[in-house]
Amino acid sequence: ISCVVGTTDSLSPLGLEVWIDDNKLFDSNHIQNTQTISFEISDDEAEHELRFVVKNKTSEHTRINETGDIISDARLTITDIKFDEIALGILVTEQAVYTHDFNGTGAATSEKFYSHLGCNGSVTLKFTTPIYLWLLEHM
Repeated sequence: ISCVVGTTDSLSPLGLEVWIDDNKLFDSNHIQNTQTISFEISDDEAEHELRFVVKNKTSEHTRINETGDIISDARLTITDIKFDEIALGILVTEQAVYTHDFNGTGAATSEKFYSHLGCNGSVTLKFTTPIYLWLLEHM
């Protein structure tokens, strides 16, 4: 499994954790540059959950002008998610769920994931192994 992680504001870095089930595979408090993250999992028959967790976002990461309009906002981007070197593309939007509460300023919400993470929260993608069977079923 691999993906490309980046940020929209390298001067105001955000944190990211990547989990498979209950195993933390990546943990950074300062995503400042675009980087590829990759890891291997067993292909034994099982159900799994890939989870990206955004952390450390504060109100200082969002710049607002005098009329209340957002003029810049630090967000993480997660793109080019691949299983077995096969890009998931639109499958991510169809299958992944982004859950957050607007950094504590609103009710919890779940929505489709479109590569950008602007609030502390998590994106989950459930899949099964062997991965090639899951890909055949969903592509």
